[in-house]
This record gives sequence, C-alpha cells and structure tokens, in this order.
Amino acid sequence: METMLGSLQLDSTPPNDSISKPTENDTCSPLKKTSGGGPHLSSASSSATLGRHLARRLVEVGISDVFSVPGDFNLTLLDHLIAKPRLTNIGCCNELNAGYAADGYARARGVGACVVTFTVGGLSILNAIAGAYSENLPVICIVGGPNTNDYGTNRILHHTIGLPDYTQELRCFQTVTCYQAVVNNLEDAHQQIDRAISTALKESKPVYISISCSLAGIPHSTFTGDPIPFSFSPRLSNKMGLEAAVEATVAFLNNAVKPVLVGGPKLRVSKACDAFVELVDAYAYLFAGPIFNDYSSVGYSLLLKKEKAIIVQPDRVIVGNGPAFGCVLMKDFLQALSKRVNLNSTAYENYRRIFVPDGVPLKCEPNEPSRVNVLFQHIQKMLSHETAVIAETGDSWFNCQKLKLPKGCGYEFQMKYGSIGWSVGATLGYVTAQDVSTMMRVGQKTIIFLINNGGYTIEVEIHDGPYNVIKNWNYTGLVRTEEELTEAIATATGEKKDCLCFIEVIVHKDDTSNELLEWGSRVCAANGRLPNPQ
Repeated sequence: METMLGSLQLDSTPPNDSISKPTENDTCSPLKKTSGGGPHLSSASSSATLGRHLARRLVEVGISDVFSVPGDFNLTLLDHLIAKPRLTNIGCCNELNAGYAADGYARARGVGACVVTFTVGGLSILNAIAGAYSENLPVICIVGGPNTNDYGTNRILHHTIGLPDYTQELRCFQTVTCYQAVVNNLEDAHQQIDRAISTALKESKPVYISISCSLAGIPHSTFTGDPIPFSFSPRLSNKMGLEAAVEATVAFLNNAVKPVLVGGPKLRVSKACDAFVELVDAYAYLFAGPIFNDYSSVGYSLLLKKEKAIIVQPDRVIVGNGPAFGCVLMKDFLQALSKRVNLNSTAYENYRRIFVPDGVPLKCEPNEPSRVNVLFQHIQKMLSHETAVIAETGDSWFNCQKLKLPKGCGYEFQMKYGSIGWSVGATLGYVTAQDVSTMMRVGQKTIIFLINNGGYTIEVEIHDGPYNVIKNWNYTGLVRTEEELTEAIATATGEKKDCLCFIEVIVHKDDTSNELLEWGSRVCAANGRLPNPQ
C-alpha cells in the first residue's frame, strides 16, 4: 500500500515538554516511573502491547501525528502511542478542536487520527467526526474505554450520563462513522483494529475504535513479529459499463452548444483530480463529484435541469435523463473521456467576451474603518504555491471563492456541514481560538485573519435576532484601518514570518458580500416554507 497520502509534511519533532520516547528495541514492561518522573516502557514485550500495535498500524498508513485530549481512560494508551518512533502526540485544548485538527490533517495527508476519553470526550468530539463524515474524510477516532472488569456489572461510571449502559457513546457514533470497533478483549483486538483502519481508508469515512483502559499496556501473541501488511483489493470499473458510459457521454457532449465543466468535492474521494484536469481542455457541460444540497443550490433555487447535465459520482455516471451506468469509477471514466471528447470552447469564449473583472475596491481614506473587500485584496497578494487558504463558515465562503489561487495553493472549506469554528482547528491539522496556543507550541507558522463584525453575520442574513450578537473582548491591539492592516501584514510576513500571527480586523457588522445577501435571503425562503397540508 502506498502510504504517501498527501503533499503536506508536518513536523513530527515532539515539543520540548513531551515525554521522552524509547527506541523500538528498548526493553521494558509495565510502565515504570523514570527518575525524571515521566513514564517509561521497559520490557522485552513492549512492542507487542495493544497500544504499540495500534501505534504501528497508524504509522503504516501514513499518520505521523495524533491529536489528543488526555483523560483517565486513555492515559495508558497515550503512553504507548508516544513510545512509537515517528508518531507524535499533539495535545489539544479540547476534544472538539482535536477532531477539527484530525479533519484538517486528513485533508492534507489522506487520513487523520484523534484520541479522547470515554463519553465525556467522545460526545464532545462527535460534532467534528460528523463533519468529517459529511466531507468523506477518513478520520480514525480512538476512545479510551472503561476497564474490562466493569462491563456487565451495572456499575455507574464517571464521565457518563449516569446509566450502567456503556453503549451510549457507541450508539451515537454509529450514525457518523462507517465502522465501529469496541475492543474489550485481546483475542480479537488485532482483527478489530485492522478492520477499522482498512474500512476507513476504503470507504473514505471516519471510524470509531474504543479500547478498554485495562488492555492498552498488555502484550499478546497476535501483536508479536511483523504485522501483516494492509492489503486492499483494487476497485475496478466494469469494462463494458465504462465503454458504454463514455460512448453515451461523448454523443451527449458533442451535441452540446456551450458545454461547461464543473468539479465538486467528491473528486478528492475518488482520487480523480488529475484525471479531471486532463478533461478540462474539453470544456464539457459535465459535473464531476458534485453535492447538490440546499446550500450549494442557494435554497434549492438554482437546481439544474438534469436532462442537460452529465453527473459523475465516485462509482457511477448519469447521462441526462437517460441511463445510469454503475460500477464505473470516476477516475477511469474521466481519463477515458478526455481521449474521446471533441474540444468545444464556445462557452469559454462567450465567458471571456462578456467577462467583467471584479472592481478594485475604492481606496480607503486615511484612517477610514476597515472593509472586508480591502482585506481580501491584501490576502490575494499574499498567496503563493506555498500557501493554503482555509475558509471559515460564513461570508468567507463567498469572499474566498473570489480569490485567484496560484498553482499549488491549497483551498479548503466545509460548506456542506458548516460547523462554525471549524477552520482554526482544521488549520492546526492541515499545515481553536483555544488551539492557537497548540499551534505556537508545535511551531506552526500560520497567519490567521479574524474578521470581527460583532456577531454571526451569516445567520443575520438568514434570520436576524439578538442571539446573533457576540460580546467583544478588548484584549489586544486591533486592526481598524487599512493603514493598520498594511502594517500588520508587513510585520507578519517580515520580522515575524517564522511565528504564528493572529490579526483581528474590525469591520462594520453589515459589511457583507452581495453573494451572502442573495444566498441568505434564498436560504431563509427555503427554511420558511410552510408545511404541506396532510
């Protein structure tokens, strides 16, 4: 299996305050305290424990960092994870941020992992895992579970909702993960862990692994020796179906007058981005990997006529109102289609003829309050092939889509799930306000722009109310004018370029994009539809 799952290489050097790690050949057994007070693994079977086996499996699939919040049910497990060379534990300020960070890591590296404690940690991270599920991201969520001796005793444990039923957390995760493994005995632990990780990679969805706190440090014969390499049966297109889908699509497109090509988020899941680029020269009216929901269709007001579209999903092709071809992989289909379709640039030529570039924002008067469009004009100048844009839920969706990204510049957002606060935690994993401190601790060089408009403006444009107002904290120097913004950017990209920089820009609460105003009114109308009479 290829383990190079992304282009981003995160620094795996542990922070200075982390626990020292023994080498693979260290001899140890139960955890003992070193003279420095930290735990030390010291037995001949240290590499054969459940915790070390899990760590080894994570490294094998390309994970070099796990995002965690410690709790008494996962402490022994964390000891064994950090004892694995090439695996660094990044402690986060809360579970939700750890989940967001694993989400961002999976976007950049192809798979991410997080570790929390039972129920109080699991239910806290649940929202982030749901977001990863909606975005088709393989995130391995590991939970330290109760002691094996507590199962079936009707005892009420701490960190729970006060019931002796320990499946509460599991049932919550069943709807937002594609596989759940509850490891409370060693006999099948190897099998359960391997199946969970392989399922996450095959389905490109999160999985849940619960490991009893009493098992993490125990060796077992199934963990000794070299582990069996992960083996995935390659997914293949049905050859006849592929040929038929290409034939039908070519006939459809060659009759189109002004074809247009549109890419969607499922291109990444299908590993078809390069194949999509191959097809770009055809300029076909074709949707590859789209998600049509109430947000992307602007409150269902921009639903496309299916008879005029070809929709390509990860494993099927739908041509107009005609046939649907199953067992056809998107990557194979796009590669085959690029060799057959005729070039038709009519739509592009018409676009260039009527294109009116975005107006340059009016120059600010001296000491005039900051404006959002001026901020994004400055952000545009900062972009390069070495940068990535992580857009927060809200008006940044629309403003960031106007940016012209240089080749190699990354771009991520979470429009389908739309969890407010996602971007900062995801940035930690990719390259929250609480986890800015974690970025500093691990030496991340990030520039964060906080657009402070005094509230939840995206919600205001859908439905206004006093609950959309946020109380400001007057805790630091703030950017209020373009002159101050220019000075702050110069400092962040100059003398502080090797530091994490946080720039808060104060703008008027009604300073929004036209796109948000239009989108908000249509989503409001969709949400406000009266119930159908029964």
